[in-house]
Amino acid sequence: MSNIYGDWLKAQRKAANLTQQELADAAIMTRSHISHIEAGRRTPSKDDARRLDRALNTGNVLSSFLPQDDDTIADYFEAARQLEQQATVIREFAMTFVPGILQTKRYASAVLGMTFPPRSDEERDRHVVTRLERAKILTDPVTPVVWALLDEAVLRRPVGGPDVMAEQIMHIVDLADAKRVRVHVLPLELGVHPLMQSMLSLMWFEDQPPAAYSEGLSVGKVHDSPTVVERLQGAYHLALGDALPQKESLALMRATAKEYGHHD
Repeated sequence: MSNIYGDWLKAQRKAANLTQQELADAAIMTRSHISHIEAGRRTPSKDDARRLDRALNTGNVLSSFLPQDDDTIADYFEAARQLEQQATVIREFAMTFVPGILQTKRYASAVLGMTFPPRSDEERDRHVVTRLERAKILTDPVTPVVWALLDEAVLRRPVGGPDVMAEQIMHIVDLADAKRVRVHVLPLELGVHPLMQSMLSLMWFEDQPPAAYSEGLSVGKVHDSPTVVERLQGAYHLALGDALPQKESLALMRATAKEYGHHD
């Protein structure tokens, strides 16, 4: 989101001589939530905006000028995208495609260009930019801590062709070699495993309980029920226990990239 909204909120808070914590208390929110909004990392909900207007005595300004939804983000994914930007730990499972935050530009373009009716080149490029923006969370050398659990099918399906796949696989290998992410592969020979039904993201935060996000065909859901999140965490840990260790996973990925035509 543009930071104009966050900057304006910050200016109004300071004009009212309130700290972030004081505004959070008045608006019945957490201090870190205020911080995320002011920094442009999160868009407030309509209820949040109404409470902020009341706390700051700004009429309905914050409610009326909420940033417009980004049409390059699926409605069902928007809440998960916001959580992803705040998470301190992310554990991804991918069954079909490389997780969005790990995708290269050419791989993302191939994935986002396969819709029907087809997108125009301009529309596809806008979607690619949005996806690559998500990956910027990895520019921080420490946070979030990212684990990627990949079904081997993700490596074997030639999305975009051999050259695109070789580049994509080596991008993940390079991130792992740099100790920015940990990667484990679930080998095809394993057969059935606990996560085969959909992709899954598990997220942990500094100031709120963990959450999960699962996604299928044109549908996705954020899970915040402690019981559901714990069950999904358990399924992830079971699958992770059957995955190859990172050393063997990276060796398999390098060998697969070589099969696609990558040369060291």
